[in-house]
Amino acid sequence: MQTSCPIKNIITYLVKILNSFGFDVIKHYNSIVLFAPYVKSFILFYKQKKYSTMNFKIGSFYPCLGEISLKSGSVAGHYFLQDLFVASQIYGKNPRVHFDVGSRVDGFVAHVASFREIFVIDIRPLNNSINNISFRKGDLMGQLPKNLVNSCDSLSCLHALEHFGLGRYGDNIRWDGHVLGLNNLYKMLKVGGHLYLSVPIGTQRIEFNAHRVFSMKYILELIENKYILEDFSFIDDAGVLKQSVILENTNIINNLGCTFGCGIFTLKKS
Repeated sequence: MQTSCPIKNIITYLVKILNSFGFDVIKHYNSIVLFAPYVKSFILFYKQKKYSTMNFKIGSFYPCLGEISLKSGSVAGHYFLQDLFVASQIYGKNPRVHFDVGSRVDGFVAHVASFREIFVIDIRPLNNSINNISFRKGDLMGQLPKNLVNSCDSLSCLHALEHFGLGRYGDNIRWDGHVLGLNNLYKMLKVGGHLYLSVPIGTQRIEFNAHRVFSMKYILELIENKYILEDFSFIDDAGVLKQSVILENTNIINNLGCTFGCGIFTLKKS
């Protein structure tokens, strides 16, 4: 049985602390290690200039260090996988009115806006006017405006509920912020409508002020008697999307083996 390395854990924690203060350890490391190859590459490139007839002058220096080791893109991670997965479900169901609360605008919301109108509510401002996106600034922990009650037959809240009440995005500090938010989502949705909800799953805890992590038992208790669970999919700790998983008692107790997974719930309001 493998045990965690205390020194490695301490280093990981220190890196997180430094990153939170704007000091990107990996970026600074790459800047130091890869600067010499950058200079060497520039000299080689500049020598070729005298043999070229193309009219390019050397402009400002713009070092991009560290990208040589990157892949063409990441198709793992919670956001990429959940955004694409849920957007495809909404496309298939084609609801009359779809609202979103707090999901990533440059991911999920953009996917949906590419094929239909979407109404977005977020505590953070959105200063750009974007086709097919109608934005409203709002706090889902507060009193729900009357015109939002029973306002939609389709609603999404992806990787957002876990932040409610932790102050990370300028919201009020509320220990029960996720409960207040979930209650308002319920009020927004019409009977028979669908809620697409995703949250981190694992051993229940709060990693202040980043997020909550919910146990499967707890999140299922929150939605009990309010929704019918039509589908459960999840992204495991390795970043693999597991679709339409049958929730057996063992899976619920051990949180599907996740430490920090992502549970994706397709719920029908009963």
